[in-house]
Amino acid sequence: MICTKTTCHRLKSLSVVGGFLDGLNIDFADGLNCLIGHRGTGKTTVLEFVRYTLDGFPTGEVGQVCRRRVENLIKQNLGDGRIRLTIQTKDGLEYIVDRTTSGNPLVLTADGQPTDITINSGGIFSADIFSQNEVENIADSPESQLALIDTFVAEEMDELETSIAEVHAQLQANAKTMVPSQITLAKLADELTTLKIVEDRIEKLTDTGDENAGEMNTAQTHKALRDRECRVLEDADKLFNEYIEWLSDADGRFTSGMDGFFTDEVLEGPNGEILQTIQKRIHQAGTELDKLFRQAVAVLISARTDVDERAQELQTQHDKQELAFRDLITKFKEAQGLATERAEWERRRNDLLGKKHQHVALKAKLDKLQQDRQVLIDRLTHLRDQRFELRQSVAKRITDEISSPVRVQIAQDENRDRYVSMLADVLRHAGVNQNQVARKIAGLVAPSELVEFVRRQDAEGLQKQAALNDNQAEKVISTLADMETLLKIETVDLVDRPCIELNDGNAWKDSLSLSTGQKCTTILPILLMESENPLLVDQPEDNLDNRFIYETVVENLRRVKTGRQLILITHNPNIPVLGDAAGVFVLTSDGAKSWLLNQGDVDVCKPEIINLLEGGEEAFAQRRERYAR
Repeated sequence: MICTKTTCHRLKSLSVVGGFLDGLNIDFADGLNCLIGHRGTGKTTVLEFVRYTLDGFPTGEVGQVCRRRVENLIKQNLGDGRIRLTIQTKDGLEYIVDRTTSGNPLVLTADGQPTDITINSGGIFSADIFSQNEVENIADSPESQLALIDTFVAEEMDELETSIAEVHAQLQANAKTMVPSQITLAKLADELTTLKIVEDRIEKLTDTGDENAGEMNTAQTHKALRDRECRVLEDADKLFNEYIEWLSDADGRFTSGMDGFFTDEVLEGPNGEILQTIQKRIHQAGTELDKLFRQAVAVLISARTDVDERAQELQTQHDKQELAFRDLITKFKEAQGLATERAEWERRRNDLLGKKHQHVALKAKLDKLQQDRQVLIDRLTHLRDQRFELRQSVAKRITDEISSPVRVQIAQDENRDRYVSMLADVLRHAGVNQNQVARKIAGLVAPSELVEFVRRQDAEGLQKQAALNDNQAEKVISTLADMETLLKIETVDLVDRPCIELNDGNAWKDSLSLSTGQKCTTILPILLMESENPLLVDQPEDNLDNRFIYETVVENLRRVKTGRQLILITHNPNIPVLGDAAGVFVLTSDGAKSWLLNQGDVDVCKPEIINLLEGGEEAFAQRRERYAR
């Protein structure tokens, strides 16, 4: 039987030019495919060529290790050669993915024309690929287990992860604005503590008890107001100059910046005509921009000229009013000393009132930023909940559908390694055992709760909830009080923790504690579940007994291959023969080069299956005779 399901991705063919597999051409069948051959004939290389061409590496640290290993293998076995992989998407669209050791994969149409599709992020095609020993390694790594669970809902998960990344970026931008604003606000608040002192002094200077005090106070008040009016005009002039300078500086910058990219070598090269057209369009955009910049500068200069004229009128008024004030001071000689002192205090108050206005405006801005931040945090929480629910649905499906005694559970936000690492890093100079305290807090206090403890300066509450002592709690509160630190803690990514268990002797055992054989027994049936992605596994039979291979692996292969393409590298005859492989590919090698010795279904490749997997006809006959006794 072959894959009859129409809504699954398929690998159609693989061709290699150059290197160890030079001239190799494989046309994969739709159902079960098996690559067989002596060791060193390039079977594993074929699988890794597919992974490399699709850029199909796991995420995280595990993925980086895998990528380095595969890229090293590719350099050794492909050299300056080229891989072409023909794929068919679940929607029936056919593409060719072309890759060499240099550059990214190129996605071509079926007739070989380039497209703008990116294979590793376009979401058009996915395959599940597992190298030798990678199956058992999944059982040892919660990160790999989570990645495996996510493959069953790849498209939905990609959308969620993209949305989560966007919210994280918005939160970082929000924090980048909030932190300096908070620092400025605190500085202004500190300076404004003297405002009451200044105002009290002015009030004493006002209340002289003199019969002419009323007239003098009015004159002093008007003089202080004139000072504030001057400050308003100074601020307006600074704003005009700032924008005029910025716009003038921008004039010509876009075009000149782009011109540096277009060297004569580029413009006169084989694609020079296209690049010259691009350069011309950029120049056109730059010319239009420069025109707008100059128009904007002209608008500002015109407005500043009008403002300057009105400011001159105001200055004339000020001069007259100042002259009248001086005449008044001269008339009341006894007020002259007080007038000079009061003028100085009024200037100080005007400066502080300006800062008070800044404080009010900045406080309103921060309140708005905090409101925006809370909306983003709520959005992030909702997306994380959706991600958990999606994973939980996969865990339930695996537990319900798998033929082995395996169960899968997901604990939301229970992997707190990133949280612990962040806290330990912040607390490294706090005078506490940073790792111990970080683990205690992360294990007992959610990030949002910790932020509230710090903001309330509630050392006692933190001490009780995190099981800290007095000294530790106080130092944690004081060390984490920095706003930038709190904003990071507030959004630290808590990772869902998977738990894959095997029922062994009526006891459920975590995969992390199983033997090597049990690990494979636990993970392999999960890999062999129905999926729209092709499954490629290198030697799935490793560490498994033949009874399990026959009763579980082969049974799953026969069931799944009708709805999923399978490509397995194997040394076990039960897999291609009892699995009734539609495509068997026999590789051989002379040590310098590998090639296909035979290909076809099980019947076509029976001689090679007997020789390579059964040990030859004589060995097979002797076993049959022995079993018949």
